Amino acid sequence: MYTERASRLTGAVVWTKSPAGTGTRPVLPDGCMDLLWSEGRLLVAGPDTRPYAPEGPARSWAGIRFFPGTAPALLGVPAHELRDLRVELADLWPAARVRRLRDRLAAAPDPASALEDIALERAAEAGTPDPLLRRLVECLDEGRPVSATAAELGLGERRLHRRCLTAFGYGPKTLARILRLRRALALARAGTPYVETAIRAGYADQPHLAREVRRLAGMPLGELLAGGG
Repeated sequence: MYTERASRLTGAVVWTKSPAGTGTRPVLPDGCMDLLWSEGRLLVAGPDTRPYAPEGPARSWAGIRFFPGTAPALLGVPAHELRDLRVELADLWPAARVRRLRDRLAAAPDPASALEDIALERAAEAGTPDPLLRRLVECLDEGRPVSATAAELGLGERRLHRRCLTAFGYGPKTLARILRLRRALALARAGTPYVETAIRAGYADQPHLAREVRRLAGMPLGELLAGGG
C-alpha cells in the first residue's frame, strides 16, 4: 500500500509504502531524488533515467521526495554522481552523523515524519533553493523548448546543460522528456484518450507517445495504466 502527502518542505512529498500483493512495481523516472528509510537503512535514490525495479523481498519504506533539482544542495553531492543509483547515505555523509540519524529514525513512532524533520533541518542549513532551477522546471514542464528556456534564464545552452547535470543528473532535454512523460501519465490516468493525451502533453502524435513511454517506463502505456508501474 502506498500513501503520500505534501511536505512542509516546499515542493517535497512525504510517502510511505508497505508490502501488498505479490508483485513489485517498477519506479518510473520523475525528475526527483528521494531520501529513504527501510529496516534500519538510510539511503538516497538518485535521479532515474529508466524504470527502477526494486530487488529482494518486499519491505516497508518511508521516504521524502524532493522537488526536482533541490536535493543536491541538501545532500552536498552533484545529482549526476547518483544517476540511476540507490546508495547508502553513509557513503555521502560522515558515518557518525548518519549513525545518529539512523538511531533517531529507529526510535521515531512515525519514521516518515522524522525523515521530513531531518530534511527541514538540512534545508535550513543549506539556505534558500536556487530560484533559477525552479523556473527551469516550470518552463520545461510547460513544454517550452530548451533553447527558449535557456534564453529566458539568461544562460547559454552549454552552461544550462552543466547546471542541469549538477541539479538533475542529466541534461535539460532528458529532464524535459521525463516531465512530459509525467504530464502524459497524469492525463491518461484521468481518462483522457491516448490521441488527446499525446497532443496535450506535447508529443507529435500517439505513436511518439507510445515510443517514449516504452523508452522511459519500459512497458506499453496500457500495461502501465493497468498497474504495471
